Amino acid sequence: MDDAVVEELLPLAGYTVAVTAARRSEELGALLDRRGARVVYAPAIRIVPLSDDADLVSATQDVLARPVDLVVATTGVGFRGWLEAADAWDLPLREHLLGARVLARGPKARGAIRGAGLVDAWSPESESSAEVLSHLLSGAEGPLPGRRIAVQLHGDPLPELVAGLERAGAEVVRVPVYRWVLPEDTAPLRRLVTAIAARGVDAVTFTSAPAAASLLQVSADEGVRAGVLAAFADAVLPVAVGPVTAGPLEAAGIRSVQPTRARLGALAREVVAQLPARHPVLTSGAHTLQVRGHAAVLDGRLVELPPGPMAVLRALARRPGVVVSRPDLLAELSGGGDAHAVEMAVTRLRAALAAPVVETVVKRGYRLAV
Repeated sequence: MDDAVVEELLPLAGYTVAVTAARRSEELGALLDRRGARVVYAPAIRIVPLSDDADLVSATQDVLARPVDLVVATTGVGFRGWLEAADAWDLPLREHLLGARVLARGPKARGAIRGAGLVDAWSPESESSAEVLSHLLSGAEGPLPGRRIAVQLHGDPLPELVAGLERAGAEVVRVPVYRWVLPEDTAPLRRLVTAIAARGVDAVTFTSAPAAASLLQVSADEGVRAGVLAAFADAVLPVAVGPVTAGPLEAAGIRSVQPTRARLGALAREVVAQLPARHPVLTSGAHTLQVRGHAAVLDGRLVELPPGPMAVLRALARRPGVVVSRPDLLAELSGGGDAHAVEMAVTRLRAALAAPVVETVVKRGYRLAV
């Protein structure tokens, strides 16, 4: 085997990975592209800032009406946007918050707090709202009954956090800095849910809980929700940037994989670690073969295949060494046809691979010679 060829094979070559992010989608896409993936962009959400929204003005005035004891900053961009909006309205929000203990849900929120000249009092290891609630209910910040707590929302109303604080006797002021809505052009997202149901992509990345919820909602609107759930269960890899993002997926019964750190670079590395590992490297005589999403890797060489031969190879690889009948292979071909269509697809597959890894078993069908 040529070592130079092996070194040139990128870890995600032959795979299609979807990006559902609204923010920093190009950055994530570039990380995946550099690793060899074919990237599909399908924004699942759109951020609508509320800098001119009456709800945010009203919430800010409510915060300013009386001293607040605690502030929960959930996102960096949201907390920073809230302070900037208040400054544009000549509302002394930053000065008002100097007397409060400000908790950051994660490092980005912590950076925004410090950038405003405020002091971040505490932040959870998990970067989750659930841990923030647990911390407050534990009494670590003092008793909650009668305390005023401002919670900066991040497109999600955070019902569990807010309800938990209110049940403990706190007065919660909700601050809706921005909200998530469907993108103006939903065509890419609608195409993506159809592709997921048809197992036409290999992995889908999620960087926010609203994006995950939005994709599931659109799949229901398009009538393919059952197909999407089935595909995520057996063929398509869902990758969430962290446990908060994975929440809507888990609620729908979808088990996702997550990096140890909620960062885009770590997310891309998790795709690299998980996706090729789902497809074993098979040995056929002197040859090695790995069947990826839209291509095969033969002896370390990437072989791009048309849809028909790829469908046949994928079907054979699901049962290595087992004979697959012509009718079963015909069912894998999207264009339908007859036994001749299967024979043509096998002929093209053999020509592309140029190695004797597909065997004919007379009167029975075909198999991978592994």
